[in-house]
Amino acid sequence: MLKRILSRQETLVGVTLLALCLTIGFINPVFWTPGNWFDLARSATVTGIFAIGVLVVLISGGIDVSFTAIAVFAMYTTTVIMNNIGFGGGMFAFFLMSAGIGVVLGLINAFFIARFRLPTLIVTLGTQSLFRGFLLFVIGSKIIRDLPPGMAEYSGAFLFTVTDSRGITVGLHSAVLFLVGVAILAQIILRYTMLGRSIYALGGSREAAERAGFNIAHTQVFIYAFVGLLAGLAGMIYGGLNRQANAQDIVGQELDVIAATVLGGASITGGRGSVIGTLLGVTLVTVLSNSLILMGIPSIWQRVVIGAIIIIGTAVPAIRALRAGRRANVEIEPVLAEQRS
Repeated sequence: MLKRILSRQETLVGVTLLALCLTIGFINPVFWTPGNWFDLARSATVTGIFAIGVLVVLISGGIDVSFTAIAVFAMYTTTVIMNNIGFGGGMFAFFLMSAGIGVVLGLINAFFIARFRLPTLIVTLGTQSLFRGFLLFVIGSKIIRDLPPGMAEYSGAFLFTVTDSRGITVGLHSAVLFLVGVAILAQIILRYTMLGRSIYALGGSREAAERAGFNIAHTQVFIYAFVGLLAGLAGMIYGGLNRQANAQDIVGQELDVIAATVLGGASITGGRGSVIGTLLGVTLVTVLSNSLILMGIPSIWQRVVIGAIIIIGTAVPAIRALRAGRRANVEIEPVLAEQRS
């Protein structure tokens, strides 16, 4: 049991994250201040919600690169509509509308993937350009800083605040609750429901899943609608936290999110992945992105360091799988030779 736990990708990422935190904290004690940890939690929230959606897609054997376009489309469109009607209510309506727009756009992906069995990467590359182009040329591209009251006030919605040794008041933003809720929901779906089993089965082998009686089309519709919902939610959180709606934001981050998810143990070929591993991968990438400056590493080298960590983190499980396959072949070869004789 212990050997199996130690060999898991989640354990490797967790140990790496712990070592990284200890190293950064030793070099610069500011890393351990509440303000820094609150900033890390804030930075990880949107990426984490994106990553959980990506996890579900990767487990099913697909790849989605349109979720950032869905997020900014839903966030910006919701802001424009609410401004135009002069809405003065709370943030719940913003989340509801943005998530609803995200579901509709996710269902567009699902239609082409489930109905025509088109490759997921090709479909989502196309819809990414489609959504982004429609947003920029039809809805608008102007940066909106004059936000509706509910959205403007959301940036200061802290769960609690503390005053550090320098007399600076910092707070943990309530947006982190969305990440916790989404993670729990995804864990329940993937681990305890028949729908979750069908997602894993689809990623393992579509033909085997069909023979087992799973409705592949319905599963795919859920997957991409769920990703759209999470993207719409994450987009609105992003806009609220940054106190502006910018149609140029977010898009371009999809590869970082996919890399963090794979770093957490999700297989790019499908059939494997966990919520815990994904959250660890997101945390590791977030700590790297936000804390390298504390170690005195110039910002121009940050992308190099992050890229190297991601390559190493994804290469290790691949090498392990290759070695395990070789060992299995070595063990079974005598048996096959005996049967042939």
